[in-house]
Amino acid sequence: MDEQVKNKKTAMTNAEKQKKYRERQKELGKQEMRGYLSPEAKVCYQLISDQTNWSDSVILSNAVRLTYAAYKNGQIGLLNSWLKNNEL
Repeated sequence: MDEQVKNKKTAMTNAEKQKKYRERQKELGKQEMRGYLSPEAKVCYQLISDQTNWSDSVILSNAVRLTYAAYKNGQIGLLNSWLKNNEL
């Protein structure tokens, strides 16, 4: 009977599953980002999500990449002005 207990896999706790998932994501070169959305950003997020069916990760990754593209092309000021003028 002791041998059966040894051969049986122990179920992982939720915390262990989350830790393992985070480790796999890091191994894939991904970085976790956390933050809070402003009310304006929440509206934008909902519209993007509804239109594209993208996950939170895809929306966040694309937002960072688009912001970087605006920065590299000297358009960050224009982007910020547009967001302010459109109350977004």
